[in-house]
Amino acid sequence: MRSSNPIFKESVIEKSYVLPDRAMTIGGTMNKLLLLSVIMLIAAGAVYYQFSLQHFDYVQIMMIAGIFVGLICAFAITFVRKSVPYLAPIYAFSQGAALSALSCMFESLYPGIVIQAISMTFLCVFAMAILYKLNIIKATEKFRSIIFTVTTAICAFYLLAFLLTLFHINIPYFASNSPLSIFVNILIAGVAALNLIIDFDFIENGVAASLPALYEWYGAYGLLVTILWLYIEILRLLARVRQR
Repeated sequence: MRSSNPIFKESVIEKSYVLPDRAMTIGGTMNKLLLLSVIMLIAAGAVYYQFSLQHFDYVQIMMIAGIFVGLICAFAITFVRKSVPYLAPIYAFSQGAALSALSCMFESLYPGIVIQAISMTFLCVFAMAILYKLNIIKATEKFRSIIFTVTTAICAFYLLAFLLTLFHINIPYFASNSPLSIFVNILIAGVAALNLIIDFDFIENGVAASLPALYEWYGAYGLLVTILWLYIEILRLLARVRQR
């Protein structure tokens, strides 16, 4: 079960194991996704409250801290699979804080943009779920390989851009609203959406293979990572369109 989502790589999945007392289920995965979403919303609400009080310095600190904590958790989960039940909630909380701060900033510049981005994200997730369920888009080996390669390149690009900002070096793409930037933004959002197909496939195959219940956390966490990435890309795309 290869996936372009870093946490779903084959080295993470046990290829042989004793059948557990409770195996992975779709219901269990969705329940854990719901739990992570609630944790994320709690953090987002706390940051929004600080923003409403005009404590902008606190909001910025929370955003930076959330980004760093999220990166640490993501790397830890990737290499220490048994940590996912403990670190996934921390990841959700940190990303809820970071994305809430980011969303507040965008909303202050472009009123109404956040609800538009949220709506479009949910519509996209629903659409990809339908396309997967109807086998219109199939997670074949070639499909996985292409998405894995492109996703890895995008992640490397974003990580490089983030590190450069620490030295006050900005890549023009992130500040530009040119037609080329919008086009690239659409392509990246498309890749994020296609990662949902692979995430759905991992969950379905994991249930069919009776993977241990631990992998419900992987399924929920992986979906959350992809959905948040998709939301960020849609938010950035809408901002670029508003600028023009």
